[in-house]
Amino acid sequence: MNTEQMAKIFKALSNEQRLKLFKMIYFWSKTVSEDDGCCSDVDKTFTKACECFDLSRSTISHHFKELQNAGLITCTRSGQFFSCRVNKDALNAIKEFF
Repeated sequence: MNTEQMAKIFKALSNEQRLKLFKMIYFWSKTVSEDDGCCSDVDKTFTKACECFDLSRSTISHHFKELQNAGLITCTRSGQFFSCRVNKDALNAIKEFF
C-alpha cells in the first residue's frame, strides 16, 4: 500500500470509538468457539455492534462506513443485517508499515 492509502487507514483509526469498534470486530473473528456475551460469533451484524456500544445507530453506521471506506473491514448484507470481517490485507499492510 502506498502512503496515501496508509494515511486513510490511520485517519479512520484515529477516532477512539472507531478504533474500539475495529478492535471489537477483530476480536470477534478470534473468538469462534467462545461465548462472551455479545461477542461470540465470527460474523457480526450491525445490530449486535449496537448492543455493545452506547452510541446511536447512526453514529455506529458512520463508523462502519469509515472503516469500510478505509479498507479495514469488509461488510456483506444479508437482508437487513450486515456481517463484517476485518480485512487481513489491511492488517498486514499496517504491520509491514512499521
